[in-house]
Amino acid sequence: MSRQSYEFTSESVSEGHPDKVADRISDEVVDLYFREALKEGMDPWQVRVAAETLTTTNKVVIAGETRGPSSVTPERIEALAREAIKDIGYEQDGFHWKHADVQVLLHPQSVDIAQGVDSGSGLHSEEGAGDQGIMFGYASQDVPGALMPAPVHYSHKILERLAKARKEEGQDWLGPDSKSQVTVRYHNGRPVEATAIVLSTQHLDASLDSRAIAERVKPYIEDVLPMGWLTDNTVYHINPTGKFVIGGPDGDAGLTGRKIIVDTYGGMAPHGGGAFSGKDPTKVDRSAAYATRYLAKNLVAAGVAPWVEIQVSYAIGVAAPTSIYVNVDDNNPIKGDRIETLIRQIMDLTPRGIRKHLDLNKPIYSPTAAYGHFGRTPGDKGEFSWERVDLVDEIKAKL
Repeated sequence: MSRQSYEFTSESVSEGHPDKVADRISDEVVDLYFREALKEGMDPWQVRVAAETLTTTNKVVIAGETRGPSSVTPERIEALAREAIKDIGYEQDGFHWKHADVQVLLHPQSVDIAQGVDSGSGLHSEEGAGDQGIMFGYASQDVPGALMPAPVHYSHKILERLAKARKEEGQDWLGPDSKSQVTVRYHNGRPVEATAIVLSTQHLDASLDSRAIAERVKPYIEDVLPMGWLTDNTVYHINPTGKFVIGGPDGDAGLTGRKIIVDTYGGMAPHGGGAFSGKDPTKVDRSAAYATRYLAKNLVAAGVAPWVEIQVSYAIGVAAPTSIYVNVDDNNPIKGDRIETLIRQIMDLTPRGIRKHLDLNKPIYSPTAAYGHFGRTPGDKGEFSWERVDLVDEIKAKL
């Protein structure tokens, strides 16, 4: 952003949103293949998954292409889909984990694609990118620690707080499906207040109206917004259409990969267009987006710039990126071309290099399916490894 004072809005959707139910099931498929490969002694570098999910009224369709251990059967995939739906919280007449019709239509990966991705196959000897495309990474000083844009960060946090209230604190009147939107006012380049909050949450008590819902959820919003950000001037729109009883896939169809702006930076940075969920890390749509976020976050954490935007591009079957571009503020003392040179020195951005550096050949993907892929806390089993800030010392030394 070149302007120093402005308002910016981002949204989030909950784990029970129909698109996010689809994302969760697709990522559970990825995790199952990696989990079984590791269990059976199969080389996890050989796992391939591209799983797409459709959800609608009491119906789930899982399609796509895979390569992995024979122990992953349609029956097991159906069972994990049902467990995911149950964990999200759907036991409603229109969408129920036990009664929904689940169809598994996965088939083996195309040999034409495989020859470009597998090491030693096709026209190039190195393991190539799973597809062409452009990917973006971004980080900013808005939110300490997370280094994420404030509007999308707090949109996620509101819905995470509601999910905790529903699942752990007995607020069973809340349904799994919800959406949030936060408008943040920036002054002198820094976020200072929330000027508008939009929240629509499914509720299982049909007698509740918008006013009653607002009274119940405002304390949770206040829990997660920074002190002083909610003022008498903050505008609230909570369940603005009235009742929201019919929700989830029963209220609207869901598809994998349809919430890519929610998954990334809330529109504060560009998006290359490729979705993440349901894809193994040979697909640079996913792995290179993680790598560029990792680099951008470490650069901001190292004090290189208040915000950093990185673009990389790839050709299918080719290992090395076709380009690396870094964007920082025009007034930043360290310019983008110098940072581009640095990036090439500190990380191998071939698909194999990314997977090795971030240790991505693991069953770590289902937690990414809701509340954003970025700004999360790295886990002790390798989850969100791209959120580590372990390059800071090297960056400082080289600059």
